[in-house]
Amino acid sequence: MKKSIVFILVICSLVFNCTFREKPQFIGIDNFKVLDSNIENITISADAEFSNPNDLGGTLQTDALKVFVNDKEIAIFNSKEFEVPSKNTFKIPLTVSVATDSIIDKSNLSGFLGSLLSKKIKVQYKGDIKYKVLGYSSSYKVDKTEDIKIKL
Repeated sequence: MKKSIVFILVICSLVFNCTFREKPQFIGIDNFKVLDSNIENITISADAEFSNPNDLGGTLQTDALKVFVNDKEIAIFNSKEFEVPSKNTFKIPLTVSVATDSIIDKSNLSGFLGSLLSKKIKVQYKGDIKYKVLGYSSSYKVDKTEDIKIKL
């Protein structure tokens, strides 16, 4: 009898001592770079940075995050769920590989040629990142554009 009461008290103290004050803070997207570029594919990467002040973790997932290169939508990025660590700052990678020919078309040819000459491309991530924990869900709006250097 005493063991069950102690067990219940321990469980209750663990549950009530875990805090969930607010959703993790979205710090921003940074570290844009071209990981690989060749005649067939371009691999673009960025990191979404968060800070979680809570004792509880949760999960983050990108859902239909659009990737634009030189103002042309080239990919829709969906990811697996990322585990959110408790009381920590962390980054989730946003890496996408696209076919080079999907960037080039008649309406965008001058922009692409300009990018080749300047060795820079304009990359934009736009969409939502969803956060879930214990039945609570929220989303973060993402809209970040940056010019990044390409290696030829």
